Amino acid sequence: MSQVTVVTGGSRGIGAATVRRLAAQGHHLAIGYRQAKSEADALVADITAAGGRAVAVRVDTTSPDDVDALFDTATTALGPITGLVNNAGVTSPAGDLADLHVDDLRRVLDVNLLGAFLCARRASRDLTEGGAIVNVSSAAATLGSPGEYVHYAAAKAGVDALTIGLAKELGPRGIRVNCVAPGTIRTDIHTTSGLPDRPDRMATVIPLRRAGEPDDIAAAITWLLGPDATFTTGAILRVAGGL
Repeated sequence: MSQVTVVTGGSRGIGAATVRRLAAQGHHLAIGYRQAKSEADALVADITAAGGRAVAVRVDTTSPDDVDALFDTATTALGPITGLVNNAGVTSPAGDLADLHVDDLRRVLDVNLLGAFLCARRASRDLTEGGAIVNVSSAAATLGSPGEYVHYAAAKAGVDALTIGLAKELGPRGIRVNCVAPGTIRTDIHTTSGLPDRPDRMATVIPLRRAGEPDDIAAAITWLLGPDATFTTGAILRVAGGL
């Protein structure tokens, strides 16, 4: 049976790197995106040109209807879903919790936590034995990100808990649930939060003395979805350069 994988936040950064790796391994891809339509369409074009199959679907992962439409479209276009990469995530302008706006708190919690739950809920209904979910958390879940992203860190800690609980819930059905917890990765998320120099600044305190690249995380996600990880579930794989 073909591997059909849904990747949320799949048009840029870690998501796009994951899509490319999975496509190279023969996965059919449903690329969920919220705003970056041109990037998502370009990914589909590249995959199709290389002989693969992919579809791009606009989705707000905080909307149950949008999530259902993503999975329904993927199934119709590509076949039964065998995997989910729960990657969609956002930050807000960085700062102390006391200074954060309520709207930003809600958005960060909704996308990073509620969105992950809604996608995992739908995947848990669709997946059958041999299926797999990989959630994308963050090293911030244990570091806390004081003065910058405590709300994001708290949401990602919830993703870790989701991973552990859902792995135990779905394990008897032969469905694996794991998590990758990236450290500081060179993506646009830092510019969005107002800290474009954060990867370079953090490199000085990361034991490996560099920020990560999207491919570093994509490699871990791909392994967890693959045949070499068939006895791995409930794991939180930290890919953070030693932090």
